[in-house]
Amino acid sequence: MRHQLFPGRLTGVKFATWNVNSVRQRQGHVLDWLAREQPDLLMLQEIKCETGLFPAQAFRDAGYEAVVVGQKSYNGVATLARIPAEVRHRALPGLNDPEPPARYVEVEAAGIVFGNLYLPNGNSGGTAGYEAKLEFFSALTARAREMLAAGQDFVLAGDYNVCPTTDDLDPGTLSDEDALVRPESRAAWRRLLWCGLTDAVRALHPDERIRTFWDYQAGAWRRDIGLRIDHALLSPRLAERLVSAMPDREERGKEQPSDHVPLVVVLD
Repeated sequence: MRHQLFPGRLTGVKFATWNVNSVRQRQGHVLDWLAREQPDLLMLQEIKCETGLFPAQAFRDAGYEAVVVGQKSYNGVATLARIPAEVRHRALPGLNDPEPPARYVEVEAAGIVFGNLYLPNGNSGGTAGYEAKLEFFSALTARAREMLAAGQDFVLAGDYNVCPTTDDLDPGTLSDEDALVRPESRAAWRRLLWCGLTDAVRALHPDERIRTFWDYQAGAWRRDIGLRIDHALLSPRLAERLVSAMPDREERGKEQPSDHVPLVVVLD
């Protein structure tokens, strides 16, 4: 049970991030998961619908208000909250694109800023597509530094589309030239992390084999061949409050699942 110490702050917060690969196709899965797990916030990526087509009322009926940044057929992020949440940004500050793809939404709840992100994959669009991935990383790092300088507690969570080390993917899953494992991608991840952030999963499970994504192809789930590409990074004070961080593997075994599973984090 969560106990309120003073308005706007709670002693405990449970949040999750989940690339649902089309919220309208997985709406039932998400609602069932919310009813079972009851997080305070759920950050969704790749919702694949325009803002006006997001099933907000269904989630409202379940006790969650939605902040949605949608896009027709592609991308899209949404944060569901059952505690009061205030919108801070509907796009990642610092990007050069005047009309950036729907890949970031930021809210403040319980005294914490939650940045919900869907980082570009980087494998499509040639050189420009990969440069967009690195540009997003640079803007995200700048945003982290800005919040750190302001003394703000924050979370940056979502589908990062990067395997930070060789421990985060199974042998033969990706080629060395894949954008998820290229040296530049991993260097960009390290620059973000070395701002002073904590990878919630690795802080508690430094050596454990953990995966958050299994491709639909080549029997990846049946063979348990996957990647760890969904991450939650915590600012320093929040890292001290970290209780648990683990993906919910059971969701991948459901009928017509997303190829990602929820990553669930609990702070005391």
